[in-house]
Amino acid sequence: MEKIPSFTINHLTLLPGVYVSRIDNTPSGDKLTTFDCRMTAPNREPALSISALHTIEHLAATWLRNSPLWRDRVVYWGPMGCCTGNYLILSGTPSPEEVRDLLRDVFAFISEYDGDVPGATARDCGNYLLMNLPEARIVATRYLNVLTAPDCPLVYPD
Repeated sequence: MEKIPSFTINHLTLLPGVYVSRIDNTPSGDKLTTFDCRMTAPNREPALSISALHTIEHLAATWLRNSPLWRDRVVYWGPMGCCTGNYLILSGTPSPEEVRDLLRDVFAFISEYDGDVPGATARDCGNYLLMNLPEARIVATRYLNVLTAPDCPLVYPD
């Protein structure tokens, strides 16, 4: 079986940042861009807790799908199985710089959020007790520092 492109990225040198993971063409001719929103250095920093990632998923997805500028372009937001970040799939081909700026707004929102997590009820979520807002805020603040740094990585390492 052929190795998929995301498994060809050198995770030993990958840093937190925002990367274009792939650009796909749909049968109708639309382009979809998958962004690797890497929040930790894989295999060198601890993975994120599932409860923090789940909370970030709810807050980021809610923010993104309510953004007047981005909601019509959002296809998907969700955690990576390795618990080192999230994937964001957008219609079109926005640049990593545009997405970095978008994520600055998203993670500023999450880092300061103080309230009920949207969709965190038994009716609305399949595992609503798996939430940790205080930890999600800490993780969001840490990632926001990456996103606001002048050297925020935007291109996969060789």
